[in-house]
Amino acid sequence: MTIGAPVRRIVIVGGGTAGWMAAAALARLIPTGASITLIESDAIGTVGVGEATIPPIRGFNAMLGIDEAEFLAATAGSFKLGIEFVDWGALGERYLHPFGGFGFDIEGVRFHQYWRRRRAAGIVEDIEAYSLCAVAARAGRFIPPSPDPASVLSQMAHAYHFDAGLYARFLRGRAERDGVVRVEGDVVDVALDGETGHVRHVTLAGDRVIEGDLFLDCSGFRGLLIEQTLGAGYEDWTHWLPCDRAVAMPTANTGAAITPYTRSTARAAGWQWRIPLQHRTGNGYVYSSAHCSDDEAAATLHAGVDGTPLAEPRLLRFTAGRRRKQWIGNVVALGLASGFTEPLESTSIHMVQTGISKLLALFPDQGFSPVEIDTYNRLAATQFDQVRDFLILHYHATRREDSPFWRETRARAIPDSLSEKLALWRRRGRLFRWEDDLFAEASWVAVLLGQGIVPDGWDRLADAVDAREVDARFDRLHAMFADAASRMPRHEDYLARTCPTRVRA
Repeated sequence: MTIGAPVRRIVIVGGGTAGWMAAAALARLIPTGASITLIESDAIGTVGVGEATIPPIRGFNAMLGIDEAEFLAATAGSFKLGIEFVDWGALGERYLHPFGGFGFDIEGVRFHQYWRRRRAAGIVEDIEAYSLCAVAARAGRFIPPSPDPASVLSQMAHAYHFDAGLYARFLRGRAERDGVVRVEGDVVDVALDGETGHVRHVTLAGDRVIEGDLFLDCSGFRGLLIEQTLGAGYEDWTHWLPCDRAVAMPTANTGAAITPYTRSTARAAGWQWRIPLQHRTGNGYVYSSAHCSDDEAAATLHAGVDGTPLAEPRLLRFTAGRRRKQWIGNVVALGLASGFTEPLESTSIHMVQTGISKLLALFPDQGFSPVEIDTYNRLAATQFDQVRDFLILHYHATRREDSPFWRETRARAIPDSLSEKLALWRRRGRLFRWEDDLFAEASWVAVLLGQGIVPDGWDRLADAVDAREVDARFDRLHAMFADAASRMPRHEDYLARTCPTRVRA
């Protein structure tokens, strides 16, 4: 196989979170000698409502050498220990999907298996008591994880809430210091090479031509290069995930505690998010337009917030799904250009991150090997599909029948991949991660038990340990986590001490 010349010119079409994440990462990590140009138009708005993340973003920031306190101060960020789900299983119910695991394995058997065995013996308790992140989140407390595996604080795990627009600005500053050149302008034409079919250059308004070897499409839902030019195709998941619109609106903080978790509250035609930042609170209502009008959605959002609105609701339209191919020729799609899964589990920014990571791992030369491109597309599709299944689980595992939306949601068919996973769980509480599955076993346990899907039985290997020993371990763990959480500082106090922001709403 012939090795092509190195990629010397990288062109990123579109800014926002995806574009500047890519620019900052490539500028720092690819070999020297390549130029990076980012084309961004001030006239084209970005979605910019993705303000909640999951723990892997800490690895991305560390890879770029970003100081956590500096980053949080610049983005008005706060810490996140998980997501609280309200009214998802049934009206009046709530549970936490915490980061980190539940308890500790006993004799090589998963902790939740012993929880299920104790339940059969009449000990009915909330598994949240055995997650340090959940206990701390409920108490409004926070402290970073300890690197000492012998410390109880090693069980902490966190992500962030932040202003996505400020994050893009923060990354832009770093990227430009590392040599990225930002070009202001609208792309009005895309020229293809007649022989290879690759993008040769893009033309901006005013007839400015930008040539490149590798193009990253960060143009948002429209997919200017990957879809409008190269016709990647789109796999529509509306039959599984029917929500297709959202209204977003920031509100002023009320002076109450800044909760170290995101909240998702199920509504009559979808669900509402609440994301607490240092300077304001992000709110939004994700809904099905077949079950709720835009005006009704805006009214529902207004009625469900706990602070003074700082702007009018902003309407977003989307179709859940992904591009059939996210890399074609010399074009790689990132962010909304690659696909969209609603922000129920805060995966949008992570999908940008994982796309960048896969691109770095398979970074091409100008030969653009089909083997590397096919590998990227397969891995990217698998990750999207795994996230899709986890999101569908939340809708499928409901007992609500109080609105047409929820009745229809319960009755919808689910993918075979999810059906098989649920069948294995329902029998004896067994779960297995496949390939590069984003969500760990504990995440599935949290949602399944949180929404009332308790296994019929348990792993019989759990019967090998004496019940009194199991009970004693549970008691010690319960007390240890409760004590550790009580000693942590309040979340807002920790923010004020370590990373106070000067950003104003």
